[in-house]
Amino acid sequence: MQAHSNRYLMRKIMIDKNIICMKWGTKFGASYVNRLYDMVERNTTIPHRFVCFTDDAEGLNPNIETRPLPFLDDEGLPEKAWKKLGLFTDKLADLEGEALFLDLDIVILHNIDEFLTATGDFRIIKDWDFPNDIIGNSSVFKFKVNKHSDIIENFYKEGKDIRKRYKNEQAFLSHQMYDKGILQYWNDGWCVSFKRNCLWKFPINYFKVPKEPKSAKILVFHGRPNPEQAYEGYWGKGGFRYVKPTKWLDKYWNK
Repeated sequence: MQAHSNRYLMRKIMIDKNIICMKWGTKFGASYVNRLYDMVERNTTIPHRFVCFTDDAEGLNPNIETRPLPFLDDEGLPEKAWKKLGLFTDKLADLEGEALFLDLDIVILHNIDEFLTATGDFRIIKDWDFPNDIIGNSSVFKFKVNKHSDIIENFYKEGKDIRKRYKNEQAFLSHQMYDKGILQYWNDGWCVSFKRNCLWKFPINYFKVPKEPKSAKILVFHGRPNPEQAYEGYWGKGGFRYVKPTKWLDKYWNK
């Protein structure tokens, strides 16, 4: 037992690459975390820790490290993923080095080693919905652990009026990192949007299955449909966002 504990301790000390996710509430169950873990392990060759910050670890793969959700007082704010800002505490559990954050509803298509080796203090997806703004999409971002506690300090300084200036946490986070002079985006094409890059326009969407990205590394599902809905088929926005069952997701998500 002592030898096993020592090996585990050494593993944590030596590894400064962390792949992390968050699960709270009931929006996504344990199966989403387990799928994400499986996709990560199939698509990385770099030693790393996989850590899920959660309020409920029941049903998670025992190989997944779990830690409590970092505290952030977001009471009174609409559910817009503000809890992600808690990751910028000055002491994020027992993590050191860099952390690559992944949303639970992404699908990893190909090797993601380059996300772990990319340089810079902070990288995020350039949001597809705001081409003329600096806003990033926080489905995939990387940061240096324990180095940006000012993000939380500024969040509290804004108070409950924060919603008057920022629609959601990713808008606030992007502007904060821009003001610090460290905002960088992932390379074009590494992350693609299911809604923006895969769906056919009406009425072609009724007849053709969504396009399968061939060169992207990560497929992002922001809003609806989520991967499960896309796989089964989805009817949204009065039929204008109808999605034929997208069974090619099997190759990546449902293994």
